Amino acid sequence: MKKWLLVMSSLFLLLLTACDGGTSKSASSDGKLQKVNIMLDWYPNAVHSFLYTAQEKGYFKKQGLDVNIQMPADTNDPLKLVAAGKIDMALSYQPEVLVARGENIPVRSFAAIVRHPLNHLMFPADSSIHSPKDLAGKTVGYPSIPLDEAIINTMVKTDGGDPQKVKMVDVGWDLIPAMATKKTDALIGGYINHEKLLLDKEGHPMRTLNPTDYGVPDYYELVMVGSEKGLKEKPDVYKKFMAAVREGQKYVAANPEEGLSILMKHEDKSSPLDKDVETKSLQILLPLMDAKDKPFGYQDPESWNKVAKWLKDSKVINQNVNPQDAFINL
Repeated sequence: MKKWLLVMSSLFLLLLTACDGGTSKSASSDGKLQKVNIMLDWYPNAVHSFLYTAQEKGYFKKQGLDVNIQMPADTNDPLKLVAAGKIDMALSYQPEVLVARGENIPVRSFAAIVRHPLNHLMFPADSSIHSPKDLAGKTVGYPSIPLDEAIINTMVKTDGGDPQKVKMVDVGWDLIPAMATKKTDALIGGYINHEKLLLDKEGHPMRTLNPTDYGVPDYYELVMVGSEKGLKEKPDVYKKFMAAVREGQKYVAANPEEGLSILMKHEDKSSPLDKDVETKSLQILLPLMDAKDKPFGYQDPESWNKVAKWLKDSKVINQNVNPQDAFINL
C-alpha cells in the first residue's frame, strides 16, 4: 500500500472536466453482468487478496457484477479519478478522505478495509530510541507528507517530549534505503506489513512504536471510496460489491494460503512480490481487517469524529469538516 498524498486543488479541474455519469453500466435486460471499475491504492499486494479471491471464486459474478481491478499509474490517481467520475470506486485512506472533504471534493468512504494504522514509527532494533521523546536530537526520515509530521508531533508531545527538537528529513519514497544506509535515525511513513518486513529480511531488524499508543487516533488505514454522486445514484452497485467482497474476505481469512496463492497470480511485473514477505504481511493484516461482531467493512461514526478532530487540531485540515458526511455504511 502506497502512503497517502494530500489531495490538491487540481482535483477541481478534474471535477470540471468529468463526464456527468459514472463508469459503471446498468445491467441490461438480457442479464449481462454490470461493469464496475475499481482502482487499487498501489500495486497488488497481500491486502488486496480479498478482491482477487472474490473475483476468482465468482462472488462478483454471483452478484451480477463484472469487476475490473486496475492498478494506478500514480498513487495520487485513485481518489482523483473517483472524484472526477472516471472510475466507480477506489482504495484510499481515511485521513485523505477527510482532507478531500475539507477541499469540497465530493467523495465518501463506504467501507473500512484495514481498521488500524499500519504506518508506525520505525527505528533499528539496537537504537537508543525507546519512546517518542527519545527522538530529541534525532533525524526522522519521511516522505514529506503533513500527516506524517502530525503523527510525530502528536507522539512526541504525548510522550512528554518537544517536537521542535526532532529533525524531520524528506527522503521521498526511499524509506528503505534511508534506513539501510543509516541516513536517518528513524522512519515514519513506512508500514509494518511492508517496509519493516523488507528491512528485517535485508538484515536491518526494526523495532516499531504504534502511533495510537501515543495520542494519535486509531484511524482506518485503508478504506473503499466512491463519489457522492455514484453512491446516491447507484447504491445497489456498491451494496452488491460489498456482499461479494465480504465473501472474499471470509474465504481468505479461512484459507490464507489459498488467498495468497490467488493474489500471487496477479502480481504486477513492474513490482514483483516476495512470497515470504506477502505471507507475513497477510498474517499481520488479517486481524487488523477483522470487524469482530460487525460485518467486514463496517465504519464506526466515532472513529470519523475523532480522526477529523485530530486532523483539524493538528492543522492538517484548515476547514471545518462534518465527519458524518465523509462515510456511509452499506
